[in-house]
Amino acid sequence: MRTGSEPTTARSALRARFWLSVWGLVWATFGTVVFALLGRPGWAAACGVLWLIVTVDMAVILRHIHQGPHWQPGRDVPPYPPPDHRR
Repeated sequence: MRTGSEPTTARSALRARFWLSVWGLVWATFGTVVFALLGRPGWAAACGVLWLIVTVDMAVILRHIHQGPHWQPGRDVPPYPPPDHRR
């Protein structure tokens, strides 16, 4: 059931997701370079693909962060009524 306080208590996980993407980007880049230097092209390619995926994910995250908060109903919008379970 909705209490009506969701817009004021909601939190976004975008910043946490951004920092996890940074962590993944560092490790994917490190893995790509190390495996390329060690002569392991398959593992280097796998890390390169992972690096590409993490980069695209980070771009999407940054786009969402820069969009800012979206409209949320104010205090004048009442909570949804509880569902009617009678049939």
